[in-house]
Amino acid sequence: MIFKQLFDQSSSTYTYMVASGKGREALIIDPVLENVGTYIKLLKEFDLKLVKVIDTHIHADHVTGASELNKVTDCSTIMGEHTPSETVQIKVKNDEIIKVDNLKVKAIYTPGHTSDSYSFIMGNYLFSGDTLLINGTGRTDFQNGNAKDSYESIFNKLLKLPEETLLYPAHDYKGKKVSTIGNEKKFNPRLQVKNVDDYIEIMNNLNLSRPKLIDTNISRNIKLGEI
Repeated sequence: MIFKQLFDQSSSTYTYMVASGKGREALIIDPVLENVGTYIKLLKEFDLKLVKVIDTHIHADHVTGASELNKVTDCSTIMGEHTPSETVQIKVKNDEIIKVDNLKVKAIYTPGHTSDSYSFIMGNYLFSGDTLLINGTGRTDFQNGNAKDSYESIFNKLLKLPEETLLYPAHDYKGKKVSTIGNEKKFNPRLQVKNVDDYIEIMNNLNLSRPKLIDTNISRNIKLGEI
């Protein structure tokens, strides 16, 4: 299997490229517009045909490269069915399977960070978007975010996965690349709570600054990056 984790410095975004092997079909998760050229070079390097691109949710801190990749490669664009985007080509439901060659990727509806947030699991690889981060969780104070939904998504869905499941988030701000469900259960400070009320209290008092280009980014991302 080909697996590439790519990092965007300006937004601290992780993008993932996966394929079953050289010369096969490929999938990209959470592409960043400014890095589309890099993705195209990698596709050519491994002789891959990009067939599907997934956004885990409508991002606020960068513009997606989904539309541009669609133009260049004719790949299909995918989001969860709760997305506000009307231009995405395929909307998947909770537990729906996305196939790329012999790879199978299952969609998991995990609202909380935003109301349209989905995570995606492929074998032992969990692509958690902004729902569950390494030593953190996605903020819940905009885009119909909800701390109670976040708790339910994390504790009753993602943390129910096998502890050896590899966690690959959409962002990290401290250079960490991968964790496991087991490690997050034990060491993630936001998960060391007694109940949902304790979690809500933490999330409602983070006092984080608003992303600088949130309004522009959201409006463009609803159109998959188009102006």
